[in-house]
Amino acid sequence: QVELQESGPSLVEPSHTLSLTCAVSGGSIISSAYYWSWIRQPPGKGLEWIGYITPNANTYYNPSLKSRASISRDTSKNQVTLQLNSVTPEDTAVYYCARVLRAAGSNDYWGQGIQVTVSS
Repeated sequence: QVELQESGPSLVEPSHTLSLTCAVSGGSIISSAYYWSWIRQPPGKGLEWIGYITPNANTYYNPSLKSRASISRDTSKNQVTLQLNSVTPEDTAVYYCARVLRAAGSNDYWGQGIQVTVSS
């Protein structure tokens, strides 16, 4: 059974960096069959794809966030990390990590999500 668990601060001050970790169990983040993505949902809005990391550690981002987002991984801990720089209140959202099945191009496992509020 694959499980994804997001962790990080629930409150971040404006202009600071948001850092979240996704701990993966029950599957390897270097498996060639999957990508690992970050997605967010602002209050009252739909899901927004942030980006993903491939088994070869290549990264791809939403063009609207590319200048501020960075996704990395720690293979020794089987974790994927998201950093979002220069946050504003518009970055307030529930943040999810998800596994992407490459063959289908869709997310097949999701974390429960973590609420992050950007406020002073």
